[in-house]
Amino acid sequence: MKAIVQERYGPADVLRHADIDPPTVGPGQVLVRVRAAGVDPGVWHLMTGLPYALRLGFGLRRPRNGVPGLDLAGLVTAVGPGVTGFTVGDAVYGTAAGSFAEYALAPADRLAPKPANLTYAEAAAVPVSGQTALTAVRDAARVRPGQRVLVIGAGGGVGSYAVQLARAAGAHVTGVCGPGKLDLVRSLGAAEVVDYTRHDLPDLRYDAVIDTAGNRPLSRLRRVLTPKGTLVLVGGEASDGKWLQGFDRQLRALALSPLVGQRLVPLVAKESSANLMALRELIEAGRLRPVVDRTFPLTDAADAIRHVAGGHATGKVVIAL
Repeated sequence: MKAIVQERYGPADVLRHADIDPPTVGPGQVLVRVRAAGVDPGVWHLMTGLPYALRLGFGLRRPRNGVPGLDLAGLVTAVGPGVTGFTVGDAVYGTAAGSFAEYALAPADRLAPKPANLTYAEAAAVPVSGQTALTAVRDAARVRPGQRVLVIGAGGGVGSYAVQLARAAGAHVTGVCGPGKLDLVRSLGAAEVVDYTRHDLPDLRYDAVIDTAGNRPLSRLRRVLTPKGTLVLVGGEASDGKWLQGFDRQLRALALSPLVGQRLVPLVAKESSANLMALRELIEAGRLRPVVDRTFPLTDAADAIRHVAGGHATGKVVIAL
């Protein structure tokens, strides 16, 4: 099968398009014929091996999984022993290690039926970023009707979903984004939008702040929270340090949270069939939609990752097979 492979950590130049053997389905697994795969900052981290702490779980000297990619949408071609609920020919979406290939193995508990009203490319833009935003809004921030929610990075992959999910939960949403994304963020349901090139953050207090941009000090973010508000930190891109990069801010938030009245929550996203089903219901009801910035062919996967790493993609970038 055709796939993108890498034998070492490094920039996008380490990736190559090659023919490799297709994977063999095992217990609890589903073999998916990939029709589209999403690209997100997590793919860049796993490709570069940065921060170094990440290598403790994914391979010290080289990537444990030689095929990058997490998001996918496609067709079931085989199911392993013990798998129920999926049959050959089902259209599915979810996450799998190694989705930048014609075939990928996914744990059955990280797949769900593809939303009927989405194309494969649109569906592949949902799993990682959509589940991250769902965990942030529903589980970490615990957004309730009538609350005021600030989403920083509102035009990005996670932020575009967070705006919609907070609005669907009945919140009054303000989005912070670049000037080229203001109209998009309004269309997603934000009551107000802030151009970060002209203003830093609003001079208001919010019940919840969801920061997907990862570059503001905790002290600044706490100033726009109510005394009992919740700050959710999604990812970490703020520092050039190779060991922790922006994730040192998450560790500081974890240490500080018990000492203050506000909740400071470093997000740990949850991937599950249940979360994918919750997103599917919202999508099919017309209350949530993916935003696809650009689509690349598999042969241009390196360019797709470079585009995402530049930090200015509107919504998600997708690889179509």
